Amino acid sequence: MSFPHHSEHHYIHRTGWLRAAVLGANDGIISVTSLIMGMAASGASAQTLLITCIAGLISGASSMAAGEYISVKSQEDIEKADLDMEHRELQRNPENELKELTQIYIARGLQPELAHQVAVQLTAKNALEAHARDEIGIHDNTAAKPLLAAGSSAVAFSLGALLPMFSILLSPEQYAAAAVMAVGVLSLALLGALSSYFAGTSMLKGSFRVTAWGVAAMLFASWIGSLFDVAPV
Repeated sequence: MSFPHHSEHHYIHRTGWLRAAVLGANDGIISVTSLIMGMAASGASAQTLLITCIAGLISGASSMAAGEYISVKSQEDIEKADLDMEHRELQRNPENELKELTQIYIARGLQPELAHQVAVQLTAKNALEAHARDEIGIHDNTAAKPLLAAGSSAVAFSLGALLPMFSILLSPEQYAAAAVMAVGVLSLALLGALSSYFAGTSMLKGSFRVTAWGVAAMLFASWIGSLFDVAPV
């Protein structure tokens, strides 16, 4: 029996890159903009602000890439260890593993006879895949991808950090700090809206959430910077 083709575009397949990209861009905008705001509040010159921005971009992108890779790689190692363990159990105790899979489907609402039939058919097709998905919870859409996460995070951080840099380069020296702050707030609002759009949630709420936390970080950094005075006498 054939059924008409019907497909839906779900958002979960974007998890691998969306989380890392949003985190990277958000961190790039907030951390570098806050850094610039703190330095500006201390009286630093526009040249110093630009050098600080470049240093923050390079160090931040490298740190984000390394941290994201290590974090997601650890998740991948755990998934691999679980899959290896499950593979060994399938080799040693296939009957027990079949019963285990049957019980999982019974717990999800299938009648025992039907649950057993489903377990048998899925085991015959690909036993490890069935156990990975339904017992462990590992799926291709959500499986750890360290290189993708690291690359997405580093690129997104760099793009986010470029915004305050361009603000310094394109604005008059006396308005550099104000330009960085304004561009930072607008960038965060746009980032929050875009990330919510790709995640399928409220763009207004996402924009407000990201912007509010970003502004709080900028104001705190400015306050800390104002406690120091490095302006030339």
